[in-house]
Amino acid sequence: EVKPAVVQRAVRGPQTGRSVVNRDNSNVLKLFLKIILLLYLLEEDFPGMRIGPEPTTDGFIAVMYGENEGVVPGNALVVDPKKPFRKLNAFGNSFLNRFICSQMPNQVLQSISIIDTPGILSGEKQRISRGYDFSEVLRWFGERVDRIILLFDAHKLDISDEFSEAIKAFKGQDDKIRVVLNKADQVDTQQLMRVYGALMWSLGKVINTPEVVRVYLGSFWAKPLQNTENRRLFEAESQDLFRDIQSLPRNAALRKLNDLIKRARLAKVHAYIISYLKKEMPSLFGREKKKEELIMRLPEIYTFLQREHHISPGDFPNVTKMQDMLQHYDFSKFPSLKMKLIESVDKMLATKIAVLMAMIRDEESKQPPAMVSGGAFEGSHDGPFGQGYGEGISAGADAEDWIVSRDKHRYDEIFFTLMPVNGKITGVNAKKEMMNSRLPNTVLGKIWKLADCDHDGMLDDEEFALAQHLIKIKLEGYELPAELPHHLVPPAHRKNPTADALYNHSED
Repeated sequence: EVKPAVVQRAVRGPQTGRSVVNRDNSNVLKLFLKIILLLYLLEEDFPGMRIGPEPTTDGFIAVMYGENEGVVPGNALVVDPKKPFRKLNAFGNSFLNRFICSQMPNQVLQSISIIDTPGILSGEKQRISRGYDFSEVLRWFGERVDRIILLFDAHKLDISDEFSEAIKAFKGQDDKIRVVLNKADQVDTQQLMRVYGALMWSLGKVINTPEVVRVYLGSFWAKPLQNTENRRLFEAESQDLFRDIQSLPRNAALRKLNDLIKRARLAKVHAYIISYLKKEMPSLFGREKKKEELIMRLPEIYTFLQREHHISPGDFPNVTKMQDMLQHYDFSKFPSLKMKLIESVDKMLATKIAVLMAMIRDEESKQPPAMVSGGAFEGSHDGPFGQGYGEGISAGADAEDWIVSRDKHRYDEIFFTLMPVNGKITGVNAKKEMMNSRLPNTVLGKIWKLADCDHDGMLDDEEFALAQHLIKIKLEGYELPAELPHHLVPPAHRKNPTADALYNHSED
């Protein structure tokens, strides 16, 4: 039985790579990035890094938290029981010589760990052998990550053959993939639209999913923007990406539980396949010939097992890979199927997983939400450089005057053409003017509720000016608030705290 605390211990730790993200030594919570984006998040250099205009390294770098800054070589990493890389030993010295762990006391790395992967080769460089199975290494990491981020430069958009192979290595992990179109400020808006369209078309050919992959546009490096016309878009996109990364630790336990369910279903199917192959083998003669026949018939065997045990086709391993693996095994030595173990797995999936999920949710509700902090995640959330500060609905929040008053003389001219009675216009007359904005009725209805401060179904001159100001904000592309902020409340409708206090404490 898997206890919630065990699952949570297994996921409360750091790692990122084309980076990989994890939080403790028992698990690798991964995020595939590239060095330039990694530096943007950490806001400082890390040991062992190299940057160049072309791929400058053929190695993987695990960037993890450590009190002492330094580098640990790959051969030492795979024998360290406190690190989650022991199974990488199977890829041999050619890979391990290109794998290091960079440790540093960075606050971001207390929540996640990062593994930077080599840059993808293109053109003639693709003919150069890396000396190890690059796609298989990516597949190993991809199965253990929580997020895979593929990074492109807007001015160097290229999906090479090696990149296509790398994408295929992530098959089955499509929900983890995000795409970043970096340095988008180096092209103008028209070029950016073309680059974005070309990227989506190219990705559609290599990522075979019905849903379009999420692409974040921005300039994820600490350099001045070359084209500032899309600054607001870049800021919004970067905040979306940050929120996506920050939320990873919060749902880590449930993601690990989901991985457990997937592995349990796969193990169950694997047991059915192996037991079927053993049962079909002759006891004495003709074993090799029968083995070849069974391997050739594996697709038919899959179909038979699907019908026999009511298993979804998606739960079966890749048939081609399975055929290759089976070549190296003696089917007669496979263990027999133990139905008690199958029943145990079925019981776990049917009853215990639901209970465990509820327990995890209960434990998480009693704790503060786990969030990634430090580095770029805290740089501009507060203060005047936070997203949206002084813009849209927040404009005028720190001004002494009522911001609507700056344009009120124009709004008053319209107000007095709408035939006010006793200083107010009816909803019918206000509607005629507000409809000129061409905003949907649902939006105009929300603006009316925000502007009608005294809820009398009519608007005075200040309320009308407020409604026009809110329409202007919406037309500029900003969102409306659920409640009217204090700095936008018309002066005539604001409560006087001093007068209220005197009234409440008077004897009469």
